Amino acid sequence: MDGTGSVEVKELGDGTEVGAAEPDRRGTDGDDGAAPSSRWRRYAGRFTLPGCWGALVFACLSFTPSLLPRGGFLQGLVWGITAAIGYGLGVWAAAMWRAFPDRPPRRPSRRSWLVFAGVAVVALVIAFVLGQYWQHEIRDLMGVTHYNIALAVASPVIAAVTFCLLVALGRGVRRAYHWLAKWLDRWIGARAAAVVGWVLVAVLIWSVVSGVLLSGLSSLANQAFSLKNETTAEGVEQPTSGLRSGGPGSLVPWDTLGYEGQKFVAGGPSGQEITDVVGRPALEPIRAYGGLDSADDSETRAALAVDDLARAGGFERENLLVMTTTGSGWVDPAAVDSFEYLTDGDAATVSMQYSYLPSWISYLVDQSKAREAGRDLFDAVYDRWLQLPPDGRPRLYVAGESLGSFGGETAFSGEYDLRNRTSGTLFAGPPEFNTLFGEFRDGRDEGSREVEPVYRDGRTVRFANDAAAGIPPADQAWDGTRVLYLMHPSDPIVWWGPDLIFREPDWIGEAPGQDVLEDMVWIPLVTFWQVSADLPFSTGVPGGHGHHYTTEYVDGWNSVLRPEGLTADYLARVKEAVAGE
Repeated sequence: MDGTGSVEVKELGDGTEVGAAEPDRRGTDGDDGAAPSSRWRRYAGRFTLPGCWGALVFACLSFTPSLLPRGGFLQGLVWGITAAIGYGLGVWAAAMWRAFPDRPPRRPSRRSWLVFAGVAVVALVIAFVLGQYWQHEIRDLMGVTHYNIALAVASPVIAAVTFCLLVALGRGVRRAYHWLAKWLDRWIGARAAAVVGWVLVAVLIWSVVSGVLLSGLSSLANQAFSLKNETTAEGVEQPTSGLRSGGPGSLVPWDTLGYEGQKFVAGGPSGQEITDVVGRPALEPIRAYGGLDSADDSETRAALAVDDLARAGGFERENLLVMTTTGSGWVDPAAVDSFEYLTDGDAATVSMQYSYLPSWISYLVDQSKAREAGRDLFDAVYDRWLQLPPDGRPRLYVAGESLGSFGGETAFSGEYDLRNRTSGTLFAGPPEFNTLFGEFRDGRDEGSREVEPVYRDGRTVRFANDAAAGIPPADQAWDGTRVLYLMHPSDPIVWWGPDLIFREPDWIGEAPGQDVLEDMVWIPLVTFWQVSADLPFSTGVPGGHGHHYTTEYVDGWNSVLRPEGLTADYLARVKEAVAGE
């Protein structure tokens, strides 16, 4: 007890709480004491009763549905993480409750633990059964047939291991704080030592996570993926056409294109393949690309890619597409293939790499590179495009998926800039943090849903869950440049953000999207971790759901390009060809 009469409660390594002034091993770590028998205390006394109640409540809530189906392993992780959060909140709530009457912890009875155990068994069985039912409903909604019963049965074990590891980690942090506060107490007052101790621990953790772990993992990942970047994918061969970067006469050497760049320039439909699908003569599409090893910096790399585009005759085609890649330099083949089919091959596409890393790592450490690449590439194309006679310029389009849409947006200041400098734009699966996407979404017209917003009567920018089913507002004209965002209601990339921790988003409070369960509700903290767990598996679902965009590009480009005379049968043949690529 300090000079104000307050008692500092500490949790010892075995789960025992003591007062700062007078150690008393009768209590547990943040509860009203330990179980009476030494054997009972040995097992149950390692955890507090309030903490266990909190863990139980949050564990049950972890079974509520999120955006995508969860297998047994993932459910176990979500279960364990959420229970650990609940445990921490339970311990904190008990400490706050005792602070008001300023009393020390008291020992719970054996009966209290038995009541908890009985309630826990019943509650977890009910939650587990409901969770399996919800997961079945989501799988059925998305056409997912795979289900691993063994992992579902093993999920409680996975949850228990995850829970214990996180609790142990939390206790380790607390011990570090107590040691630091005790050490500081030699030179400064107890209150100041407590505050400064927490600040120093927080700074230390942040430094370790952001400086050592994040930077170290980023460095290791960069080395690993840079090695992959130097290889060539199986079945990919150097182009024999001068219409592709890396081919005869190209300004960009084949071995500098990188793993994804080589796949891009070597892939896609030929002129004859387009002719066979659409049933009319088609040209051989042009594809230009700048790899990360093709030039030393982003601006030079963009200029080189554009020079190669011009060499191949890209500015002489009717349609020119600037495609921003994801972090690793990946270009979604469905997006470009659809563009080439619907333009009868009278098209040229230019893109470039800015990182070795996958999108999710690039988001953490390479956001500036994505912005820089998006601006540099479009500006280089646009500068060359402006030098052409007005009647000799190709129609200029912009596209990107996921982090590619993030980079693609950065070349523009807003709706009018997109309208004035392009002939059309198609972005798919835009991350929640995209600047323009957020501006359009948050500025939507009153009465429109966040899952399919309407921005300023849809005069330029529109959103579609399924472009084939219609793009709202259907009763309003869509003249001039068309900017279209494709986004599935079940795509966690589109909806995940830190605000999910403490604020219910409109897309959950409003009527759900077509592939999201009505039973999904927002729960503070819980929903954030559920949607976070959906992120790594967002592409592992059938096309049309999650972050898996395929034939939607055909309907999307059909709306943006507005080609004449296309029948439903024509579009069906193109979709079949795109799906088979």
